[in-house]
Amino acid sequence: MKSTFKKIIVFIIQLEAKIVLKKYKPKIVAITGSVGKTTAKDAIFTVLSSAFFVRKSEKSFNSEIGVPLSILGCPNGGNNIFIWLKNIFEGLALILFKNHYPKWLVLEVGADHPNDIEDIAKWLKPDIAVITRFAEIPVHVEYFDSPDAVIQEKKKLVRYLKEDGYIILNYDDKDVLKIKEENDQKTITYGLENDEADIWGSNNQFSYKEGKVTGMVFKANSKGTSVPVNMTGVIGVQHIYPALAAIAVGISQGLNLVSMSQALSEDHLAQPGRMKLIEGIKNSIIIDDSYNSSPLAVEWALKMLGEVEAERKIAVLGDMMELGEYATEEHKKAGKIVAGICDILLVVGLRAKDIAEGAHKSGMNKKNIFEFDDSQKAGAFLQNLIKEKDLILVKGSRWATRMEFVVEEVMAHPEKADELLVR
Repeated sequence: MKSTFKKIIVFIIQLEAKIVLKKYKPKIVAITGSVGKTTAKDAIFTVLSSAFFVRKSEKSFNSEIGVPLSILGCPNGGNNIFIWLKNIFEGLALILFKNHYPKWLVLEVGADHPNDIEDIAKWLKPDIAVITRFAEIPVHVEYFDSPDAVIQEKKKLVRYLKEDGYIILNYDDKDVLKIKEENDQKTITYGLENDEADIWGSNNQFSYKEGKVTGMVFKANSKGTSVPVNMTGVIGVQHIYPALAAIAVGISQGLNLVSMSQALSEDHLAQPGRMKLIEGIKNSIIIDDSYNSSPLAVEWALKMLGEVEAERKIAVLGDMMELGEYATEEHKKAGKIVAGICDILLVVGLRAKDIAEGAHKSGMNKKNIFEFDDSQKAGAFLQNLIKEKDLILVKGSRWATRMEFVVEEVMAHPEKADELLVR
């Protein structure tokens, strides 16, 4: 989208979104953080939808144009002027005529550059602000003065919260928890294995069938009540934390813990490319985490790979983008973690070569490390490498290395690729 055209579209779409909010007055949940925003958004949508008419932002619509498009319920028009004109007319229709508009909006708010969140939050004015987790080296850090500058930008979401609003905070992240001390608004915390949090998860364990992991189950605890949450087809704290955040949002609105557990266990659908379990060739299992990548997310994914029972573990890792001066060091750190967990490592992309170097320097045999410039070539090679009951983690920054192509090459049912994979 050309710069002038984009500015005009952003102005019109944002103006319409502001008018729509003023007219229909929906309650708004806004979510930010360095990792887990989209997964939290989906879990919160599942919980609130059990009791209310809710709309969530599609995919990762979290920018100056993505947020207003979500409010209007319109798609991204890309460079197609006709789609943008249609969006503008649909926005006008919402303004001029009475519509059955959602009572709740669940919106993801991201920060690619300084002031991104403030520019959105000051007119969005959410009823609930959810802060998922901050990372030591966050994505997009190359556009900020420092990692702390990214954190300060994300904290601005809370500054514009409505006076009677709730702040939902990850108790296990000390930087996130500081927000509670810095604000006097109502706060609910969530965490894992820590009963000092208002909502806390415990007893998390993997589910297996015929020796292969199929999902996980954990307990959600609040004020002396404990309920099981059974999540099929996904694994990792990457899904437990969002589920707990969703329960915290539900509790702020008086929802029942049991009904929320049932919604998450029975109705929740995780998006593709986020720690999803997919059947692989030769009776293997793929952990598809190909949507995006960052140092913290890689660390979590690898640690989870280490905890799952499997005869052999393979990591296929692509470049991590937008790390600026921290890129080389963070890729090598990922390699060090790989060396202590995996039997085989495949890397894809120029930056990922540092993962290979880090793994080798940390004791991984070089004959078990393979480097590729192209994800499809890596996938084709992996086809011949896989053995029965292998467990394969696939992860990387999507727009850099398109790691979903690796998954497509080795999934047992490639005819389901459009349904199961990131697109």
